[in-house]
Amino acid sequence: MAAMSVIGIDFGNESCYVAVARAGGIETIANDYSLRSTPSYVAFSEKNRILGVAAKNQTVTNMKNTIYGTKRLLGRKYTDPQVQKEIQNLPYKTSKQLDGSIGIHVQYLGEEHVFSPEQITAMLFTKLKDISETALQTAVNDCVISVPSYYTQAERHALLDAARIAGLNVLRLFNETTATALCYGIYKQDLPPIEASPRNVVFVDCGFASLQVSVCAFHKGKLKMLACASDSSLGGRDIDVILANHFCKDFQARYKIDPHSNPRAYVRLLGEVEKLKKQMSANSTKLPLNIECFMDDKDVHGDMKRDDMENMCQHLFKRVETVMRKCLHDCQLKTEDIHSVEIAGGSSRIPFIKRLVEEVFGKIASTTLNQDEAVARGCALQCAMLSPAVRVRDFSVTDIQSYPIKLTWDPVDGEQGDVEIFSQNHQSPFSKYLTLKRSNPFTLTAVYATQPLSYPQTHIGVFHIKNVKPTLENEPSKVKIKVRLNLNGILTIASASLVEKRELTQEEKEEEKQQQQQQQQATISMDTDQQNQQDKSDQEAQANEPPAPEVCADKRRRDSDADDDGRGAKGSVPSYSSRIRSWFSSGDDKGDDKGKKKIPVRLVELPIEIHAGGLAQHELDAAIEKEGKMVAEDRQEKERIDARNALEEYVYDLRAKISDEDELGSFVTESEKETLCRDLDDTENWLYEEGEECNRQIYCDRLNTLKAQGEPIKERKNEFDGRTFALNELAGALQLAKKSYDHIKTSQGKDDKYSHITEDEIKQVGKTIQEKWSWLDEAHAIFANTPRTQLASITVAQIRSAKMMVDNTVTSIINKPKPKAEPPKNEKSKEKTAEEQRNQQNAGQGDGHDQNNQQSAKEENMDVE
Repeated sequence: MAAMSVIGIDFGNESCYVAVARAGGIETIANDYSLRSTPSYVAFSEKNRILGVAAKNQTVTNMKNTIYGTKRLLGRKYTDPQVQKEIQNLPYKTSKQLDGSIGIHVQYLGEEHVFSPEQITAMLFTKLKDISETALQTAVNDCVISVPSYYTQAERHALLDAARIAGLNVLRLFNETTATALCYGIYKQDLPPIEASPRNVVFVDCGFASLQVSVCAFHKGKLKMLACASDSSLGGRDIDVILANHFCKDFQARYKIDPHSNPRAYVRLLGEVEKLKKQMSANSTKLPLNIECFMDDKDVHGDMKRDDMENMCQHLFKRVETVMRKCLHDCQLKTEDIHSVEIAGGSSRIPFIKRLVEEVFGKIASTTLNQDEAVARGCALQCAMLSPAVRVRDFSVTDIQSYPIKLTWDPVDGEQGDVEIFSQNHQSPFSKYLTLKRSNPFTLTAVYATQPLSYPQTHIGVFHIKNVKPTLENEPSKVKIKVRLNLNGILTIASASLVEKRELTQEEKEEEKQQQQQQQQATISMDTDQQNQQDKSDQEAQANEPPAPEVCADKRRRDSDADDDGRGAKGSVPSYSSRIRSWFSSGDDKGDDKGKKKIPVRLVELPIEIHAGGLAQHELDAAIEKEGKMVAEDRQEKERIDARNALEEYVYDLRAKISDEDELGSFVTESEKETLCRDLDDTENWLYEEGEECNRQIYCDRLNTLKAQGEPIKERKNEFDGRTFALNELAGALQLAKKSYDHIKTSQGKDDKYSHITEDEIKQVGKTIQEKWSWLDEAHAIFANTPRTQLASITVAQIRSAKMMVDNTVTSIINKPKPKAEPPKNEKSKEKTAEEQRNQQNAGQGDGHDQNNQQSAKEENMDVE
């Protein structure tokens, strides 16, 4: 495979899109059904997994083993209210696991398996990765995955775990709102310069299951998210349910059937009303709905107008308006400050939502973006920016954190015990440094300061700072803590350091010297573009950010550490990877007494035990191993099915051809045909009876047995079809050679063009032409006397070999280039003398008299010549 590619994935509740950054721009990848959209469906059978389009196609026939809607189950407990609401409408079986998580039950390989939502999502990512590698013909590893801006830390961790299980390296979880903004801004050539007022653009993204409205400020080469408001349970599917329930009541009244009592019928109805909804977006007239054999062998029909739909969904559209107005309020802009409103997401095509956009923001909804693919394209752009393997136009991205985050701890000596470390809509990624005074190990707890959207818990994580001890004077030590909101929108304690102020021992000085030498020799690899972007972002936020209450005279500094995902791992982990200790002069030294000796300050790295979401390492390893086994089983089953299909195809193809006189019928004897047809019939019957579930090798052996009978027949036909053209080619080559040979013979001694060809070579040409003419006549006779049911003794390959011999022997002699004539010796002498003259003129050192004498000598020599 070629060099590795980077992709952007739009992970949707209903469907997914994959985009890749290439030299010609951003391209959306088509799947194995030539569709750009891959349904977020995973199904299971007795033999293998079925993923994407094929899984959705058999939803009705395999309902209990077809899994979808896992995006809304990620990172949640079984008792979560949203989970309980979701599973009421899901046909597959779920249960509460021992740790309180969600278990999804399926029949797979003949037995019941229980998978987590993370594992199901990983299976979908495996399919998307396979689609990408097939389309790009290269390995895919690095990716950026979209995530709703309202996702909490637990949900983000769950999505990262799913990607790891699938073998993807996530460079960033990218908010869908920001991905859409990047897709819009990077291609705009008319954005205002940095010193001018920004272009403020609103993005309304109404998808299948959620609504997100955001405001972004654009400058040339730069975007900054200002605000975002969401409704996580408002999307196109809610309209589908309202329409489906309407028709359920209608059918119950007119046809005496209740689709709610039949899950398969209800799923069919949802699919049909979704099509009707899409038609109503383009038509205001009354539209029909017809379903054949819907229930109890009854055909049903109904109709609806767009006005009827809008009246039924008024309460949903009111919620859409509420979200829009909240976003407008949070960004603190007036409608006249807004340049335009861009819409994205499939459900934003609904005319009523477009009218709401104009009513709230005073702008007509713009459709500059590809509404379905904008998020995937933005993710692909971001992935190209973050990957060192791809060069892309510089474009600074400043994202925001949707929820305010608070840190709490046990206060000591009357200090404050909590602080809002990151406010709502705070810049992300970002780092802050805190300083606390402690004598013993302590714990920091991170929580959301306000209740997250549709998420029951405010808890984020717990961080245990270990190995804290008092100073030598038995006073509380200063502990510097680096709090990081990383690229994935995940909060973590990146490092904690104990500040020691004392004289160094001789051993410590030597250790310091060794460490400094090691640091100088080490090569630190860093993504410069990403770091510069972070520097600018931190500086801008620092200008407007008031200092946190618990920061003890400590300034914020730019974060030079690589972004980690802050995943929870039980056990002590070092907080810095490359720096173990650092030394600097004490800040207590005022510098007023220059003779006073400065006391060194030492930063000692403290281990941190993190419990902040995500799977434990052993759980992750087990899930990765299980996914690998399932991938191998899928591959084995695919090879088995391919072998079975190849055998079945060969049976049908060969039987049809030997029955057709224009195909293979005239190249097989009656006895051969009778035997072969009997074998083909036997193989077909075997395929649909005891041979239906055999392993791959049995199918291959059967196919080879049939090919031993069928391929010689095909070979006879191919030889027959190819020999006429090959014979004509050879005859044409001989005629051209004979013509050239005759011309040489008649013009010998007259035409200087062939004077360099020797007599022996001319004889060789004539001999070769004569031999091949005789061989050609013999071949014609053999072919005339050989029936079609036999293979002739002379093959097409031999005829082509004879032509090649004519070309190589005859043509090479006839077209042999004439040798170049050598120039006369006197010409060479003149050239040499002229060259000597130039050399002596350039090298002349004497006076004018000597030069004249030399020139006279040259002239004399020339006269002599």
